[in-house]
Amino acid sequence: MHEKNIVAEIVEKRKKDIASRGYNFGFAIPAKRTRPVNQFMGEKGVILEIKRASPSKGDIAPDLNSPETAKKYRANGAAAISCLTEENYFKGSLKDLIEVCNAVPDVAVLRKDFLIDEEEIEIAYRCGADAVLLISGILTFEKMLSMVKKCASLGIRAFVEVRTNEDAEKVLRIKNAEDKKYADTIVCGVNSRNLRDFSIDLLVPAMLKEKLGGKVIFESGIETAEAAKKIGFMGFSGILLGEFAARNPSKAGEFVKAFKESDENLYGKNLIRLAEKISSKKAPLIKICGITRKEDLLLADSLGADFVGFIFGNGFKRSVFGPRFDAMKDELKNIKAFKVAVITQTDSAETRKAVELAEQGLIDFLQIHALSYEELPDSLKKIPHYFALTGKESIPDKDTAALVSFGEARFLQDCRAHAYAESSHLWLAGGVTPENAGELLEKFHPELIDVSSGIEDENQIGIKNPEKMKNLFKALR
Repeated sequence: MHEKNIVAEIVEKRKKDIASRGYNFGFAIPAKRTRPVNQFMGEKGVILEIKRASPSKGDIAPDLNSPETAKKYRANGAAAISCLTEENYFKGSLKDLIEVCNAVPDVAVLRKDFLIDEEEIEIAYRCGADAVLLISGILTFEKMLSMVKKCASLGIRAFVEVRTNEDAEKVLRIKNAEDKKYADTIVCGVNSRNLRDFSIDLLVPAMLKEKLGGKVIFESGIETAEAAKKIGFMGFSGILLGEFAARNPSKAGEFVKAFKESDENLYGKNLIRLAEKISSKKAPLIKICGITRKEDLLLADSLGADFVGFIFGNGFKRSVFGPRFDAMKDELKNIKAFKVAVITQTDSAETRKAVELAEQGLIDFLQIHALSYEELPDSLKKIPHYFALTGKESIPDKDTAALVSFGEARFLQDCRAHAYAESSHLWLAGGVTPENAGELLEKFHPELIDVSSGIEDENQIGIKNPEKMKNLFKALR
């Protein structure tokens, strides 16, 4: 994790460069624009990025030829092309922007940079850009409104990037200003990458999507076509694909196809609900799992559990498949917590029932145990779910990294030895009791704590002890 604020550093260097070299950074800029204005992100699609380097990754594609790469992007179905023009950290330039705009006259081009003045928008327009990036976090409301007005006067769009609720509020104020005069000038994007320390949270865009309303672009953190599908499942209107596209311009079409062919579905809607819960509550979220009785379900919900879990697995003593679940079923519609069905097989009577309940809205998520992502059929990938990784001694980093690469924004780590893989959004399970819960909270700062046998009495499998459950909530809240 970087302790310093890289964005602030970039902006300060930019101000010095402008003072010494001017807004054109020493490049010869066309006296007037020659290409027509292309609409930026009018339809669902993928923005592919001209990117040689970044502060978080160092060199990505240092020998990248910007006009030739732009042509490859167009051939691979890019809805728009983002061209980085920041020199110090991303090794881009206005020369790249001019060459890209000339190479693909019929594709919308975004100037991506840390713009701070209206003059820079005028220069981008003359170079041929159809949109410019405005980062909400580095601009005051007044400055951003002025820069959006400049875009509107030129007939190009402002791609406004947000990361926090405060950023989003600022954008909404501008969209609603002067009788919504500039609403159509703005295209909103949410960056899953924190520009202060470069950490990724794939749920941050989901946290802000509904708040922003309308078309929203998902930025950063996408590594596979599988991950791109999930962004489509959540109903985003676009993806900005940077590092992978720059490293593999000829393969970018896989992402474009995967995203454009994926439509909003139940998985995506429930993931947005989850993201909104995470953003609105103080950690940790609490999950009570292995529930087998109505009274335990009602007590967990009344105490404020965020998740309640039911085992749908053959051979498990806490399995509720059949009459046990039927006895609780009528209560589910009144339960405020997310309802989770734990499955261990891709196709069994228990799994089919859990899927049926999810499709009916009685179950919110499947928790998938003992299965790898590759084993999961496409039919199950469209059902709201998250994975659980189990390990007696530890959870390997490579296992969590694989899930992240497939766009799995959250997963449970179940380890009785409490040796978890590094995660800034840890969902923790394994040997949690009311006695050690506070210590685990202080040590790991988990986003979610999952408890099952730790609130049961010995030889009372599946029967929760009410006092132990109450003590658990006291320890964690």
